[in-house]
Amino acid sequence: MVLTDRSDVRIARNSKAQEKRQNGHQEANDKENRIGDLHHDVKIIDPSELLRPEPKFAQKPVSQYRDYSIDKNDPIKERVRKTYEAMHTNQTVKFVRDKMDEWCKFNHFKATMREALEKLNELVDESDPDVNIPNIVHAFQTAERIRKDYPNDDWFQLTGLIHDAGKILAMFDEPQWSVVGDTFVVGCDWSKNIVYRDESFKNNPDAENPEYK
Repeated sequence: MVLTDRSDVRIARNSKAQEKRQNGHQEANDKENRIGDLHHDVKIIDPSELLRPEPKFAQKPVSQYRDYSIDKNDPIKERVRKTYEAMHTNQTVKFVRDKMDEWCKFNHFKATMREALEKLNELVDESDPDVNIPNIVHAFQTAERIRKDYPNDDWFQLTGLIHDAGKILAMFDEPQWSVVGDTFVVGCDWSKNIVYRDESFKNNPDAENPEYK
C-alpha cells in the first residue's frame, strides 16, 4: 500500500483540470475556425437579384421595345398579332357588358394576392412582344425596377408587383385575348393609336353600328 501526500493529490487534480480547460479552449477555437471557414465559403446573395431585369436588356434602345411590326416569319410577332386580331374582333360592347355581369359578382374563386401571383407562373402573355416568360417573372421584374428607381415609394413598388393580377382570369377559361394586352374603349370610334388599328377591327360587329361612330 502506497500513501500519497494530499498536496500531491491536489496538484494532480489541478493539473488535470487545467489540461481539461486547455482542451476545451482548443476545441472551441477549432469550432470557431470551422465556422469562420464556413462563413468564408458561403456567399449570401439578395434573392431579388434573380428577378431583376436581365443585364442583357440594359443597353436595349427604348425604341426597340413594344415593336408591333408585322413579320410572319417571326413566331412571337405572329403570336402577338393574332392575339390582338382576336381581341379587336371579339371585344364588343355586348361582350364587355356580358363579362362585367359575369365577373363582377365576385363568386368564382377566392385567393390571396400571393396565391394569385403564383398562379401567374402558369401564364405566358401572348400579347407581349418583348418577353416569352411566365407572367410572375414579369411582375417581380416590374416591382424590382421600380424599387431601384424609386426606393422610397413602397406603394409604387407594390403597384408594379400586382399590376397584371387580373390576368388570372385566363386560368378560369377566359381566352387570353379577353384579359391581356392593351385595353381600349368600346362603344365609340376606335382610337388611331391602337396597335394594328387599320386592319384588326375589320370583323368587329360594332364597326357597323352607327351609334358607336
